[in-house]
Amino acid sequence: MNRPILLAIDDDINVLEAVVQDLRRQYGSSYRVLRAGSGQAALDTLQQLKVREEAVGLLLSDQRMPGMTGVEFLEKAQEIYPKAKRVLLTAYADTEAAIRAINSARIHYYLTKPWDPPEEKLYPVLDDLLQDWNAGYQPKFEGLRVIGHRWSLKDHQLRNFLSRNHVPYRWLDAAASDDAQKLLKERSLDPEVLPVVLFSDGSALVDPEQEILAARVGLRTQAAQDFYDIVVVGAGPAGLAAAVYGASEGLKTLVIEPDAPGGQAGSSSRIENYLGFPAGITGADLGRRAHMQCVRFGAEFLTQRAVGLRVDGQYRFVVLADGREVSSHVLLLSTGVQYRRLDIPGAEQLTGRGIYYGAALVEAAACKDEDVYIVGGANSAGQAALHFAKFACKVTMLVRANGLEASMSKYLIDEIERTSNIVVEPNTQVLAAHGEDHLQALHIRGPEGESCRMAASLFVFIGAVPGTEWLPDSILRDDKGFILAGTDLTGADQTGPETKTLNKFASVWKEKRSPFLLETSVPGIFVAGDVRHGSIKRAASAVGEGSIAVQFAHQYLASF
Repeated sequence: MNRPILLAIDDDINVLEAVVQDLRRQYGSSYRVLRAGSGQAALDTLQQLKVREEAVGLLLSDQRMPGMTGVEFLEKAQEIYPKAKRVLLTAYADTEAAIRAINSARIHYYLTKPWDPPEEKLYPVLDDLLQDWNAGYQPKFEGLRVIGHRWSLKDHQLRNFLSRNHVPYRWLDAAASDDAQKLLKERSLDPEVLPVVLFSDGSALVDPEQEILAARVGLRTQAAQDFYDIVVVGAGPAGLAAAVYGASEGLKTLVIEPDAPGGQAGSSSRIENYLGFPAGITGADLGRRAHMQCVRFGAEFLTQRAVGLRVDGQYRFVVLADGREVSSHVLLLSTGVQYRRLDIPGAEQLTGRGIYYGAALVEAAACKDEDVYIVGGANSAGQAALHFAKFACKVTMLVRANGLEASMSKYLIDEIERTSNIVVEPNTQVLAAHGEDHLQALHIRGPEGESCRMAASLFVFIGAVPGTEWLPDSILRDDKGFILAGTDLTGADQTGPETKTLNKFASVWKEKRSPFLLETSVPGIFVAGDVRHGSIKRAASAVGEGSIAVQFAHQYLASF
């Protein structure tokens, strides 16, 4: 099979030769490096490669070229190879244009000339971009195949689990694919019992439980040891940050996560206001990068669900769904939150059959050329709308408020206004969902009254609830289930409208010392991220809390 391609474009033959030589020296063993002397020549090359169904991983284009600038080329190239990483090569005087191109051509990075030494100024940038590209690159497929029905909740959950854990697979619709029926017949599998996961060695799993599937695809489902310095429950941004800092500072660290690294943020189609990523980053990529960083420092990950918690002296025990337990001196609760469910007729039975919670990126391609509805008006809803607009014929945002300004960042509002196939309908809510085996229509009330609209896909972003019902009563929570910590437990420094509510928890702290800022009502058990009472629901603040929690953990351990 042909190697993926890196394409360099520059009208200056000497500069082009230098770029090509640097690329071949570093990447020649894994990629083919091609060149073009102009933007039009490069577009012609890309069209030919597209016809031959060859993969292009990176486009590195000079800005100042006669006839077609680098930005103009990259804008047009995006239509041919939208997933290729786009890098602009500029002179120092062109940096302002390069920054503007992050929005117009959606470039991923710009480099200024000269880039010597490439080991410091070129390769680290391209390594990072190509690593991202490879995470989503699917060469000629010979691995997992999933056969199921589009309108099946189990099929949706299975595919979502594989996608978020970056396990490559190919999905075949049993109702529309002749290949699917052929494979089922060849392997003597019942077409009525789906979904089915087919492996390259000829084996299959029929409607597998998540833990069984996790073990089969190589995810760890049993802890390597019984005791750890710190156990982190939840692998969202807060938990991942804690794992990085804990493991890097020498603590034996275990992360327990039932789904996939990234948490709720991991389902975001694009996060554009997170520090350090000027072109934005998908939640899945952010989770993948953080997971790799954790593993590099020695943190252990366990694909399991925590179902209970008990304390015995200095030890904190987490009870897992398979009945096993793991213990530690310090426990961090960073379980995040889940999207609130629609409480309307028809929603429950149509969940996973047209109604989805979160961005459900795994469903995006299936919505090609369809009308998609989104409920919600905060950032997550805006990110999803922009993502689905790339596939759907039309995206309609149903917002209960007067508009988006009160709950959405301005950069998202501006992008939505610039996207012609996104329509925002304020003062509107869904009253009911209709359909037999899948969603077919929505009953909606808006400013002009009630109406029924044909709809096959509805994505819901209407606030969040904490999943803390599994915790014992000794872990104090507010009336919504969010975990109390620090000054919440002493009544000190309480201000604002919730003071009266929190006063009933005042003075529950019985230790001689004051609780650490993120310490719960049980000493040695900390909380970080969205599940904490009073937290700021942003990825950056969750990362900050996760890293800070480790410092408190060190102080707690030093008190033994």
